[in-house]
Amino acid sequence: MTSEHASPTRLVYLDHSATTPVRPEVLSVMMPYFAQAFGNASSIHRWGREARVAVETAREKVAYLLGAEPSEIIFTSGGTEADNLALRSTAYRLRSKGNHIITSAVEHHAILHTCEALEKEGFEVTYLPVDKYGMVSVERVREAIRPETILISVMHGQNEVGTIQPIEEIGSLAREKGILFHTDAVQSAGKVPLKVKDMDIDMATISSHKLYGPKGVGALYVRKGVRIAPQITGGSHERGRRAGTENVAGIVGFGEACYLAEREMAEESKRLSDLRDRLINGILEKIPDTVLNGHPTKRLPHNVNVSFKYVEGESILLNLDRVGVAASSGSACTSGSLEPSHVLLAMGIPHELAHGSIRMTLGRSNTVEDIDYVLEVLPPIVARLREMSPFSAKAN
Repeated sequence: MTSEHASPTRLVYLDHSATTPVRPEVLSVMMPYFAQAFGNASSIHRWGREARVAVETAREKVAYLLGAEPSEIIFTSGGTEADNLALRSTAYRLRSKGNHIITSAVEHHAILHTCEALEKEGFEVTYLPVDKYGMVSVERVREAIRPETILISVMHGQNEVGTIQPIEEIGSLAREKGILFHTDAVQSAGKVPLKVKDMDIDMATISSHKLYGPKGVGALYVRKGVRIAPQITGGSHERGRRAGTENVAGIVGFGEACYLAEREMAEESKRLSDLRDRLINGILEKIPDTVLNGHPTKRLPHNVNVSFKYVEGESILLNLDRVGVAASSGSACTSGSLEPSHVLLAMGIPHELAHGSIRMTLGRSNTVEDIDYVLEVLPPIVARLREMSPFSAKAN
């Protein structure tokens, strides 16, 4: 076996924005609902009642994380479905009032592609530009509002570059204008405080597998008084707002993950911020011609996104994988695309530099030793790739 294919000396997972491992505590509370407590939560017998109690207890835990009421939580199959439910339901229900939606150019594709689909049905969408940090201007939101505006949707924490948007100010503006406000909080929930009442949020999307819960379950917070037209029809599940037999085990795990995230958030966010800054500073010091993407301070505590001049991000990722480090080039949902990140392009980053970007997102298992290992293996990888690049400063 050649050294190139030898087992790495360390394994470091830095792709927690793509997905997280299920916590042992979460898995433990889920296990009974796969076999012993297997009832359908809509059944009236003791097996069904046991499942219903578990679902409603989990609903309370999700609501606790968001500062919401349990009745305001709708369980879904994940963040994408919740985003679709928020946008499509609002658009169709309020069509007689107006047909205009405001969002940003740096949203997740679950929002952008849904907006594009709605445009084909006669709705008009304003895609707000962002500054060089990926930040939406509240004044731009104000300027985009029309008499026929029915919804504003701006994400809380940007999934690729980590910039935290001025959600509280946008929510206040939307409330002032009588416009519904939705935020995709998939990346921020459980990592930074998100209290929907304080931030004038009418709808918020969160996802279980981004905060150490199972895949296949998420939630849409819908403020009391906001009516939701179901997009999946059938039975009367979720108070008639989302048909389909509840994923009891998944919902139970989701609830526990939310409870643990809220309980540990302050301490864990501080720890992750310290590791994040250690990684950012180390990269910028050790590797010349490197640019930090996203806001330098108003960013998610676990997010590092950097662009390396003269190299391809995909090549860096493949070389990191060989030495045991998992990272990504942006959203996991677009990892198969050869196009540069729409987020980086919207921030004004040139194509060639956007192609050289990678995202490293930290999590509960990461340590100082992990960060130092990355800072040991990454500089020679970039240097070696630049040596081979016809676009490098040395080649020129």
